[in-house]
Amino acid sequence: MKKHALITGGTKGIGKAIACSLGNAGYDLLLTYASDDDAARLAQENIRQATGAEVQVLKADITDMQSIDTIQSFLTKHTIRLDALIFNAGLTCRDTFEEIKPTDWERVFFGNIHFPVFLLQRILSQINKGGSVVFTGSAMGIYPHSVSLAYGVTKSAVHALVKNLVKFLAPYQIRVNGVAPGFVDTEWQKTKPAEIRKNIENKIALERFCDPAELAEVYKTLVENSYFNGEIVVVDGGYSYK
Repeated sequence: MKKHALITGGTKGIGKAIACSLGNAGYDLLLTYASDDDAARLAQENIRQATGAEVQVLKADITDMQSIDTIQSFLTKHTIRLDALIFNAGLTCRDTFEEIKPTDWERVFFGNIHFPVFLLQRILSQINKGGSVVFTGSAMGIYPHSVSLAYGVTKSAVHALVKNLVKFLAPYQIRVNGVAPGFVDTEWQKTKPAEIRKNIENKIALERFCDPAELAEVYKTLVENSYFNGEIVVVDGGYSYK
């Protein structure tokens, strides 16, 4: 019987790499995205060709509570039961502490914490026993984040959420874990000026950014290894060890 995985923010960056990894492992994929229809369709075709998986894309913005209804309705309409649920989509706000507005602070909390909590609540009955939920945290939820207070605090909350959800999901025989990536060489990171990238690399023991495919294999391990539960796996190449 075919396995199914839902990946939020699955058409770009880390999410796309996870999609390729799980697609190659035999999962059919449902990938959500926020707004870029053309990029989503291109990613859908690229992942399908690269993996042979059935790939569906669905516009579902994590800043909009209505997207929870959209996702649940899609799963119900297509009779999809999930074996893996990857919460990858996230938000940040880089306003200074002195300037950040309550609405922007709340938006980051909604996208990074509230949305995944209430999506999981809504579709819990559509996840198979033995299924796996994986959250995307961040090394910036461990080390103080000098650029975005809201991001660092919400990613710390994601890590706590994983630990606390274990006992609530245990009766459903569903495991929950998280990945805390450091600096990953996604399209967005590649736009950083060379000097800033070099400064970051100088803080990493391995002296380089993580390749998205390397990171995606960690997600696949958490999905497929049936004894991982309640863990936050840090993948930062030895950040701040130098």
